[in-house]
Amino acid sequence: QEHYGGLKGLTMAWIGDGNNVLQSFMASAAKLGMHLRIATPRGFEPDLRITKITEQNSKENGTKLLLTTDPLEAADSANVLVTDTWISMGQEEEKKERLKAFQGYQITMQTAKSAASNWTFLHCLPRKPEEVDDEVFYSPQSLVFQEAENRKWTI
Repeated sequence: QEHYGGLKGLTMAWIGDGNNVLQSFMASAAKLGMHLRIATPRGFEPDLRITKITEQNSKENGTKLLLTTDPLEAADSANVLVTDTWISMGQEEEKKERLKAFQGYQITMQTAKSAASNWTFLHCLPRKPEEVDDEVFYSPQSLVFQEAENRKWTI
Protein backbone atom coordinates (compact mmCIF):
# COMPACT_ATOMS: atom_id res chain seq x y z
CA GLN A 1 0.00 0.00 0.00
CA GLU A 2 2.83 2.37 0.87
CA HIS A 3 4.55 1.72 -2.47
CA TYR A 4 1.53 1.61 -4.81
CA GLY A 5 -0.72 4.10 -3.01
CA GLY A 6 -3.41 1.46 -2.45
CA LEU A 7 -4.09 -2.25 -2.70
CA LYS A 8 -7.36 -2.47 -4.63
CA GLY A 9 -6.82 -4.00 -8.06
CA LEU A 10 -3.25 -5.15 -7.44
CA THR A 11 -2.25 -8.72 -8.24
CA MET A 12 -0.06 -10.60 -5.80
CA ALA A 13 1.78 -13.75 -6.89
CA TRP A 14 2.85 -16.14 -4.15
CA ILE A 15 5.49 -18.60 -5.31
CA GLY A 16 6.54 -21.21 -2.77
CA ASP A 17 5.21 -23.18 0.18
CA GLY A 18 1.54 -23.21 1.16
CA ASN A 19 2.51 -22.15 4.67
CA ASN A 20 1.03 -19.91 7.37
CA VAL A 21 2.26 -16.70 5.73
CA LEU A 22 0.50 -17.57 2.47
CA GLN A 23 -2.63 -18.52 4.39
CA SER A 24 -2.63 -15.08 6.06
CA PHE A 25 -2.47 -13.46 2.61
CA MET A 26 -5.28 -15.75 1.44
CA ALA A 27 -7.48 -14.71 4.36
CA SER A 28 -7.04 -11.01 3.62
CA ALA A 29 -6.20 -10.36 -0.05
CA ALA A 30 -9.71 -10.48 -1.51
CA LYS A 31 -11.10 -8.39 1.35
CA LEU A 32 -8.52 -5.74 0.42
CA GLY A 33 -9.47 -5.94 -3.28
CA MET A 34 -6.35 -7.82 -4.36
CA HIS A 35 -6.15 -10.63 -6.88
CA LEU A 36 -4.09 -13.61 -5.73
CA ARG A 37 -2.12 -16.03 -7.91
CA ILE A 38 -0.55 -18.93 -6.01
CA ALA A 39 2.07 -21.42 -7.24
CA THR A 40 3.03 -24.31 -4.97
CA PRO A 41 4.50 -27.71 -5.76
CA ARG A 42 2.10 -30.65 -5.55
CA GLY A 43 1.82 -31.75 -1.95
CA PHE A 44 2.66 -28.30 -0.59
CA GLU A 45 -0.67 -26.56 -1.26
CA PRO A 46 -2.34 -24.35 1.34
CA ASP A 47 -4.90 -25.84 3.72
CA LEU A 48 -8.07 -26.79 1.85
CA ARG A 49 -10.31 -25.05 4.43
CA ILE A 50 -8.43 -21.77 3.89
CA THR A 51 -8.65 -22.25 0.12
CA LYS A 52 -12.45 -22.65 0.29
CA ILE A 53 -12.77 -19.50 2.42
CA THR A 54 -10.51 -17.64 -0.02
CA GLU A 55 -12.59 -18.77 -3.00
CA GLN A 56 -15.73 -17.46 -1.26
CA ASN A 57 -14.04 -14.15 -0.36
CA SER A 58 -12.92 -13.74 -3.97
CA LYS A 59 -16.49 -14.26 -5.23
CA GLU A 60 -17.90 -11.80 -2.70
CA ASN A 61 -15.27 -9.14 -3.43
CA GLY A 62 -14.96 -9.52 -7.21
CA THR A 63 -11.32 -10.58 -7.17
CA LYS A 64 -9.58 -13.44 -8.94
CA LEU A 65 -7.87 -16.42 -7.35
CA LEU A 66 -5.55 -18.79 -9.21
CA LEU A 67 -3.95 -21.92 -7.78
CA THR A 68 -1.30 -23.56 -9.94
CA THR A 69 1.93 -25.53 -9.81
CA ASP A 70 3.55 -23.25 -12.41
CA PRO A 71 5.53 -20.30 -10.97
CA LEU A 72 5.54 -18.43 -14.29
CA GLU A 73 1.76 -18.75 -14.58
CA ALA A 74 1.39 -17.31 -11.09
CA ALA A 75 3.80 -14.46 -11.87
CA ASP A 76 1.98 -13.52 -15.09
CA SER A 77 1.02 -9.82 -14.88
CA ALA A 78 1.55 -9.74 -11.10
CA ASN A 79 2.40 -6.46 -9.42
CA VAL A 80 3.89 -8.12 -6.35
CA LEU A 81 6.01 -11.27 -6.27
CA VAL A 82 6.20 -12.86 -2.83
CA THR A 83 7.85 -15.89 -1.30
CA ASP A 84 8.85 -17.13 2.12
CA THR A 85 10.98 -19.87 3.60
CA TRP A 86 10.53 -23.31 2.13
CA ILE A 87 11.77 -24.95 5.30
CA SER A 88 10.03 -23.69 8.42
CA MET A 89 11.04 -24.36 12.01
CA GLY A 90 10.47 -28.01 12.80
CA GLN A 91 10.91 -29.07 9.15
CA GLU A 92 14.71 -29.20 9.16
CA GLU A 93 14.74 -32.99 8.73
CA GLU A 94 12.72 -32.54 5.51
CA LYS A 95 15.24 -30.10 3.99
CA LYS A 96 16.63 -32.40 1.29
CA GLU A 97 13.15 -33.54 0.20
CA ARG A 98 11.76 -30.00 0.22
CA LEU A 99 14.63 -28.51 -1.78
CA LYS A 100 14.04 -31.17 -4.42
CA ALA A 101 10.26 -30.51 -4.48
CA PHE A 102 10.80 -26.74 -4.84
CA GLN A 103 13.25 -26.89 -7.75
CA GLY A 104 12.11 -24.30 -10.31
CA TYR A 105 10.36 -22.14 -7.69
CA GLN A 106 13.24 -19.73 -7.03
CA ILE A 107 12.17 -16.18 -7.92
CA THR A 108 14.58 -14.79 -10.51
CA MET A 109 14.59 -12.03 -13.11
CA GLN A 110 13.28 -14.69 -15.51
CA THR A 111 10.25 -15.05 -13.22
CA ALA A 112 9.86 -11.27 -13.12
CA LYS A 113 9.80 -11.04 -16.94
CA SER A 114 6.23 -12.33 -16.91
CA ALA A 115 5.19 -9.96 -14.09
CA ALA A 116 3.72 -6.49 -14.58
CA SER A 117 6.16 -3.75 -15.60
CA ASN A 118 5.80 -2.15 -12.14
CA TRP A 119 6.50 -5.38 -10.20
CA THR A 120 7.97 -5.42 -6.73
CA PHE A 121 9.32 -8.21 -4.54
CA LEU A 122 8.52 -9.03 -0.91
CA HIS A 123 9.91 -11.59 1.55
CA CYS A 124 9.34 -11.49 5.31
CA LEU A 125 12.94 -12.63 6.00
CA PRO A 126 15.22 -14.31 6.76
CA ARG A 127 15.77 -15.24 3.14
CA LYS A 128 17.61 -18.22 1.70
CA PRO A 129 19.24 -17.94 -1.76
CA GLU A 130 17.28 -20.92 -3.09
CA GLU A 131 14.03 -18.98 -2.55
CA VAL A 132 15.06 -15.82 -4.43
CA ASP A 133 18.30 -15.06 -6.22
CA ASP A 134 20.56 -12.12 -5.35
CA GLU A 135 19.65 -10.21 -8.51
CA VAL A 136 15.98 -9.93 -7.47
CA PHE A 137 16.62 -9.71 -3.73
CA TYR A 138 18.96 -6.71 -4.08
CA SER A 139 17.20 -5.10 -7.04
CA PRO A 140 15.48 -1.70 -6.95
CA GLN A 141 12.16 -3.62 -7.15
CA SER A 142 12.88 -5.39 -3.86
CA LEU A 143 11.01 -3.86 -0.95
CA VAL A 144 12.21 -6.39 1.63
CA PHE A 145 14.07 -3.90 3.79
CA GLN A 146 11.16 -1.43 3.84
CA GLU A 147 8.91 -4.40 4.66
CA ALA A 148 11.24 -5.36 7.53
CA GLU A 149 11.24 -1.82 8.88
CA ASN A 150 7.45 -1.63 8.74
CA ARG A 151 7.23 -4.97 10.52
CA LYS A 152 9.56 -3.67 13.23
CA TRP A 153 7.01 -0.99 14.16
CA THR A 154 4.17 -3.52 14.39
CA ILE A 155 5.98 -5.98 16.64
